Amino acid sequence: MAKADYYETLGVARNASEAEITKAFRRLAMKYHPDRNPNDKTAEQRFKEVKEAYEVLSDPQKRAAYDQFGHAGVDPAAAAAGGGFYGAGAANFADIFGDVFGDIFGTGRRANQPHRGADLRYSLELSLEEAVHGTEVKIRVPTTDTCDTCGGTGARPGTTPAVCRTCGGQGQVRMQQGFFSITQTCPTCRGAGSRITSPCPTCRGEGRVERTKTLSVKVPAGVDDGDMIRLAGEGEAGERGGPHGDLFVQVRLKPHPIFKRDGDDLYCEMPLSFATAVLGGELEAPTLEGPTRIKIPPGTQSEKTFRLRGKGVRNVRTGRVGDLYCRVSIETPVNLTQEQKELLRRFDESLKRGGERHNPRESSWLERLKGFFSATS
Repeated sequence: MAKADYYETLGVARNASEAEITKAFRRLAMKYHPDRNPNDKTAEQRFKEVKEAYEVLSDPQKRAAYDQFGHAGVDPAAAAAGGGFYGAGAANFADIFGDVFGDIFGTGRRANQPHRGADLRYSLELSLEEAVHGTEVKIRVPTTDTCDTCGGTGARPGTTPAVCRTCGGQGQVRMQQGFFSITQTCPTCRGAGSRITSPCPTCRGEGRVERTKTLSVKVPAGVDDGDMIRLAGEGEAGERGGPHGDLFVQVRLKPHPIFKRDGDDLYCEMPLSFATAVLGGELEAPTLEGPTRIKIPPGTQSEKTFRLRGKGVRNVRTGRVGDLYCRVSIETPVNLTQEQKELLRRFDESLKRGGERHNPRESSWLERLKGFFSATS
């Protein structure tokens, strides 16, 4: 069977640039890779064709010969003499192959380089007052830190890690697996590129130790539940001398006995006596700065909400100050004496004689109720 045209195999034009050829190869190689298509002989064959086309077209000399003579210009015997597909002439392919499949096989091109430490998260509980006004608190965080004895090298003081003989200090080894090669983390040094022959007695060769740090956290005024405070460099120590990660302190607000917070606004409920609701008067309302007085107009109904502007929370980002909403709930008198009950009965009778003038909502409700029963009868 005649071989397909290499340019058609990669889906590129004959005047395609090297970058376009590489891009096409990466896309097709990811699509037809055997690990992504297990037990699929068609995909495996397609992968071989893509690989072969890329080997030729990515090599300027082979591409020139192919353009002039076609498949006959690419002598298989020459490839064998040069060490085969994975010999000296395939270094560029190996580099691309490692780039494309490094993530799939869990390897990296820089396995022996320092790695940044992991970020940490700490949940900090605050009262509403602390969150609104700001505060400074001390926290204790368990973490891993750089070993003071060896300075993070993992080697006993006075000694240095030895270069790994298996990988020659690269941290990776190249292995042949079937029809392709793969770069893997060195099994001897586990990617470090070196071996510690005399471990540090404090960290036992890890370069890091577990400890609990006490940190001071400045909480800005106005933070809300779920907000994050970042402490740079206070996370876990990095590997092989890498930088520390960060610590993210997440704010959690404790329930408040009076207020509920919604963004920059505060809400509270206040009981209102029956007499004050009827006659009007003043009611003492709480705020975060202290008590204040609210004027209650005569005839105030239950669930009436009073808005106190500027008595909420100052936004930590914009500086805008929210409002305080106080909702009153009329309290029904309990434990009445006989005399008080009799007075209420007489009072209720006097209201009924006044009709809807005193109870407009009740009168309206009764009218709607009559209409409902008339419609259903």
